[in-house]
Amino acid sequence: MFRRFFSYYRPYKGLFLLDFGCAILVGLLELLFPVAVNQVIDQIMPQKNFQLVVWACIGLFVFYVINTALQYVVIFFGHKLGVNIETDMRRELFQHLQRQSFRYYDEQKTGSLISRLTTDLFEISEVAHHGPEDVFITIMTLIGSFILMYRAHAKLALATFALLPLITLALVFFNKKMTKVNLEIYETLGEFNSGVEASVSGIRVTQSFANEPFEASRFKGLSESYRRAKIRFYKVMAASSAYNYLLIRSISLFTLIFGAYYVIQGELTYGEFVFFILLSNVFVRPIEKVNNMIESYPKGFAGFKRLTEELDRNPEIMDKPDALVVESLQGDIHYDHVSFSYGTEEKRVLEDIDLAIAPGETVALVGQSGSGKTTLSNLLPRFYDVTKGRITIDGIDIRDMTLTSLRDQIGIVQQDVFLFPGTIRENIAYGRLDASEEEIQQAVRLAHLEGAVADMPQGLDTSIGERGVKLSGGQRQRVAIARMFLKNPPILILDEATSALDSETEQVIQESLNSLATGRTTLIIAHRLATIKYADRIIVVSPQGILEQGTHDELLASQGHYAELYRSQFR
Repeated sequence: MFRRFFSYYRPYKGLFLLDFGCAILVGLLELLFPVAVNQVIDQIMPQKNFQLVVWACIGLFVFYVINTALQYVVIFFGHKLGVNIETDMRRELFQHLQRQSFRYYDEQKTGSLISRLTTDLFEISEVAHHGPEDVFITIMTLIGSFILMYRAHAKLALATFALLPLITLALVFFNKKMTKVNLEIYETLGEFNSGVEASVSGIRVTQSFANEPFEASRFKGLSESYRRAKIRFYKVMAASSAYNYLLIRSISLFTLIFGAYYVIQGELTYGEFVFFILLSNVFVRPIEKVNNMIESYPKGFAGFKRLTEELDRNPEIMDKPDALVVESLQGDIHYDHVSFSYGTEEKRVLEDIDLAIAPGETVALVGQSGSGKTTLSNLLPRFYDVTKGRITIDGIDIRDMTLTSLRDQIGIVQQDVFLFPGTIRENIAYGRLDASEEEIQQAVRLAHLEGAVADMPQGLDTSIGERGVKLSGGQRQRVAIARMFLKNPPILILDEATSALDSETEQVIQESLNSLATGRTTLIIAHRLATIKYADRIIVVSPQGILEQGTHDELLASQGHYAELYRSQFR
């Protein structure tokens, strides 16, 4: 665990050495100050030379100026080191999340993932900055102050350090308890974020059903769980702080009592007595810092533990070591006895699908809801991997291709259109990030979006809001279609691509899609059978397999499942 944590320091060795070195100098100078005061009291003051005292104080002031500069370096560059490490961890986690399969996101809550990317890593920055230097300087200060005190007066030094084992045991005990509580806090915070994300995203549904009181009650429950977890943490922290405060002040009290006794006995000079008092304060300071560490370090290590647990979760779908980079595919697709289940084998969505699609062929998949049409299309770009069988394109198993090159060859327009916050231009250009302005304009024309764009206040640079809320359903669908025209892939998957359009617009877009499909292999998932009459082949799918296939006219004439679906839809 610690070896893995310190591996994040490697890119910043110079920054770490600067911070760590200055922190050590600060600790050494703190130890030297009581020695200097001792010399002023015992050596200089008895000479009754005030000028010499002034020069000694000027020397101490220079000492403070140097220490101040070192403190600035430690605080600024140390926190810079911590933020750099936190950023690297966040970037690594984000890239890890991007490699996860659809099945992973089916089981995760968005709020929990956001919590892992944000809150979990906040305290890691503090641990990365203070962790190594605080531990080292604490040990160095304790040992250094003990040696100096022991050389001056062994009995008083031992009396001063008598309470140190009790403080150490308390630190270990409270650190374990607070780490455990912090893990609970992070889990609760993930649930809290998920609830907030769902409530905010679904505000239109909430208001349409007038369910604001229900959402307020649910939010209250989430807030209460988080509040209780935080209170448990602060209860442990308060006990730790109170216990350590008593022990730390006892150290100063022990030094005062025993020091006064030895001064009265003539075993200590006044300078040595002041020296001990100052050293006891130096000795107490790192202990107080450790007490503060108990509050922040368990948070950081709890966050790092959750980070490593997530990073150790291997993506379900990965490239093989020798995966092929495919530059161009013709679109000769074969589902070779494919079966698939989301969970247990008993709950299969697809069973022994054997289907060949020729290059350039337009195939429509129809069937009842839950028959596996969308699942069949999701297997092609490897959003999920088949449970049994295999899928090949141009004779190559898709599991033998790199995911990036495979998905570059496939374009998808989904029923549930997702648009990113930003402008229309940015969302269309997402289809090909290096597209020119002329290519974007052509995609707009092909998707018949130019009229809508012309009516926008800032044209293509109009902001569309979160998930495109400022656009109508048809406009969002056409932006998604324009994005696909720009990508221009050899294989198309149209999952109810015109479902959000009115009849007139649907006809126009359908003509554009037909034009786009020319010369490309196209899979159309359709509930509205009127949109697929002119497909080269219509395939009726069910969880048990392919029930029948043929052209629209052939299937109607056969009076089978398709004819029944058609009659029920147009009755």
